[in-house]
Amino acid sequence: MKVALVQLDTRPNNRESNLRRIEQITANVECDLVVLPEMFATGYNIEAEAVAEQTNGATLEWMKGFAKERGCAIAGTIATKERGDFFNRFYFCLPDGNHFHYDKRHLFTFAGEEQHFSAGKERVIIEWCGLRILPLVCYDLRFPAWSYLAGSVDVILYSASWAASRISAWDTLLPARAVENQAWVVGVNRVGIDHSGTPFCGHSVAYDFMGRKAVECGERECIEIVEIERGDIDTFRNKFRAWQDADQIVIR
Repeated sequence: MKVALVQLDTRPNNRESNLRRIEQITANVECDLVVLPEMFATGYNIEAEAVAEQTNGATLEWMKGFAKERGCAIAGTIATKERGDFFNRFYFCLPDGNHFHYDKRHLFTFAGEEQHFSAGKERVIIEWCGLRILPLVCYDLRFPAWSYLAGSVDVILYSASWAASRISAWDTLLPARAVENQAWVVGVNRVGIDHSGTPFCGHSVAYDFMGRKAVECGERECIEIVEIERGDIDTFRNKFRAWQDADQIVIR
C-alpha cells in the first residue's frame, strides 16, 4: 500500500481554499491512501458549533468525490454534528463510495475540547489493500492502552493538529506506538498558524514495525509517500513474537 502523507498549511476556517490546496498538491501523486491532518478543512477549532458539518456534509462529500476520482482512499477528520452531539470524526473514504468513521476518544481538555465535543467510545479497524488499519486522532497518541492491539492491526494512522510547543512528545511517542504494536505508524500533522495564533511545525512521519523512520516531512507544507508491505510485517512478527507475550489490556 502506498500512503501519501499530506502535511498541509491549513487556512483557518477557509474550507474552499484548503480543499483546493489538497487537490493541487496531490494532483500528480499515485497512491492507495491519502492521509490528511486533523480538521483539514477548517483547521483545528474547539468551537464545534462554528465549524461542524452534518453527517453528510460538504466536506465528506468532497472526500468521497476525491476517492472516486483518484481511485484511492482518503482519510482525515471533520468536526461533525450528529443528533445534537458534536464529534471530532475521523473519516476513511473508499473509491467505491463506502466510508468508515472513528470518533476521537481522548478529547484535549487542556484546550477545553471536552466542553464542545463528545468522546468516541469504540475503536475501529478498517481493512484496505490487505492491511488492517487503526485510525486515531492527535491526543489519542498519549494513551497507549487505547492504541495497543499488537498482532491485530498492521497500520496505525494519526491525523493530528499537534502544536509546535509540544512536538517533542509527538516525535517520541509515534515510534513507541510502532515498536509496541509491531506495526507501521503514520502520523500526519499540520504546519502554519491557526486561528488562535498557535504555531504548528509538522514533523509528519512514518515509522515501520521496528520503529525505524521511513519518511518525514520536516516543518514546511509538503507531501511524502511511504510504501507498506503486509508480507514484511508478517515476516517480522513470525520471527520475533513479542505480541504473543503481551498483557491483556481491558479498556473501560
